[in-house]
Amino acid sequence: MPSVPRVFDVAVIGAGSVGTPLAMSLAGLGLSTVCIDGNASAGQGNNKCAIGGVRATHTERAKVAVSLRALEIFGGWEGEHGDPIGWRAGGYLYVAFDDATMDLFRRNVPLQRRAGLDIRLVDPAEVRALVPGIRSEGLLGGTWSPGDGSANPMQACYAFHRRAEGLGAAFRFRERVTGLRMRGDAIASVLTDRGEVCCGAVVNCAGSFATTVGRMAGIELPVAPESHEAGITEPVRDLFSPMIVDIRRTPGSANYYFYQHATGQFVFCITPDPPVPGTGTAETSGFLPLVSRRMVDLYPRLANLKVRRVWRGAYPMTPDGSPLVGRIGPENHYVAVGMCGQGFMLGPGIGETMARLLAGSVSEADRMVLRDLNPERSFDSVEVLT
Repeated sequence: MPSVPRVFDVAVIGAGSVGTPLAMSLAGLGLSTVCIDGNASAGQGNNKCAIGGVRATHTERAKVAVSLRALEIFGGWEGEHGDPIGWRAGGYLYVAFDDATMDLFRRNVPLQRRAGLDIRLVDPAEVRALVPGIRSEGLLGGTWSPGDGSANPMQACYAFHRRAEGLGAAFRFRERVTGLRMRGDAIASVLTDRGEVCCGAVVNCAGSFATTVGRMAGIELPVAPESHEAGITEPVRDLFSPMIVDIRRTPGSANYYFYQHATGQFVFCITPDPPVPGTGTAETSGFLPLVSRRMVDLYPRLANLKVRRVWRGAYPMTPDGSPLVGRIGPENHYVAVGMCGQGFMLGPGIGETMARLLAGSVSEADRMVLRDLNPERSFDSVEVLT
């Protein structure tokens, strides 16, 4: 077995949707890496609450770039490494039932295409062809991104964990970070409830607890978790492939999205409006009536499906709906936080960018991502497809 270094090149705090693929990428570049997490194994925080959607359909170019790379990783993983991760290239379909939404899509698509995304506007007939049985009344069209898809969050995170360990990364589970020991303007070690981990750099990938870890480094991160609920139905025959996203606002919700999993089950989530702050995980009685009305109205064939399970997780939100990625605070302190509920889809791409930053080998594309997602940026614009 390889010897454990006395001082790791990088300590990653959090073995979730971002921290685990980051550890994999760091180890792949030859940096000695330790990933510390208080849970029993990788992906046991909000990663396991994700519904599995993976899209590059964003309006911010940095998110498009890292998501396109993530799609390559997810799509090629089983062929390259042999691990089943439930990848399904079903595409993403955003639908419009009012002029304001359709106008938004018309403005977005040229920008998204310039960023490298394979996306186009579709008319009502093509929407109906992609999703037979969708409600036609008032349908104006939408956008179609065929390269997007879905994967199994736990299978994928476990696969990244196995690969990271195979490349030499160390994981310390059931170990809670309690502080950071400073030496001058730099972090010398990570303190935990089981000891001390000496390191050359620290990356905060703590998800909903990013602000707590940030305060250990003497900084205040603008990340505020919000609770979101999701659910899954019984399985039925295959009805359609895309993830359907409806961004209309209605009383109680801002948008919702659902897709049919490879098992035949429908997986769904909704964005509450107003937001529900906090990290609460207890399901609520209002979730199912709210989301089911919207889903059945859009796709009436779902009316008689039985719901198997519901659950609740947290979206670590930032003021503009985009992550905080890069160096901030102490000279060797970095963050990859504030994923706004998109950590699973962004994690592999952000992990590679962050690893190259720490290895001193950033590309021109990395520089663009790091400029746009700079944690000390001014939050002037807002991602409209969060």
